[in-house]
Amino acid sequence: MRRMNTRTAVAVLLVTHAALLTACAPATEAGRNGVSPSESAASADVTTTSGVPVRVSIPSLDVDSSLLSLGLNPDGTVEVPPAEKGMTAGWYTGGAVPGEPGAAVIIGHNETRHGRAVFHDLHTVRPGTGIAVRLDGGTTRHFTVTAKEAVDKKAFPTEKVYGATDDRVLRLITCDGAYDAQGHTVDNLIVYATLEHG
Repeated sequence: MRRMNTRTAVAVLLVTHAALLTACAPATEAGRNGVSPSESAASADVTTTSGVPVRVSIPSLDVDSSLLSLGLNPDGTVEVPPAEKGMTAGWYTGGAVPGEPGAAVIIGHNETRHGRAVFHDLHTVRPGTGIAVRLDGGTTRHFTVTAKEAVDKKAFPTEKVYGATDDRVLRLITCDGAYDAQGHTVDNLIVYATLEHG
């Protein structure tokens, strides 16, 4: 039976109704009116002795980005990096710290109105691709991609992405697919990765 700690339980409750990235499109002002990261962290009961993630890199894609702290918008949707910071990814503070038990979530744009963004080429990753996440204490956690999937935003697999687990896993999320009439992409791309041991 899987254990659900307080942080994970609260995070799942908060994102159950709005886990998808609704504002990841060229014409949006993503995250503009979001709650502060400190408020999100407090509400999710985030406590850790290992530090917080400050950088993510995917060498095979030439991705090397600092990390913003992302919480929840007033309407309960997960924040995304603002459009003007499209080349910067963000860590969702309601999830696990990368490398600790639970699901850690990093979100980045595919593109914004300013052009291509940090996760523009994320769709090209394959199982076995390496991802490194550096914590502010200097430790680097290494993950290996196990799978990826494109999902309709209206059918986002909340439990699969954010649900409780004792495994040390990482999810990268960006937008994908065609654009709707409002200029928003209709899908999300989710990349699943697990912590390397040894």
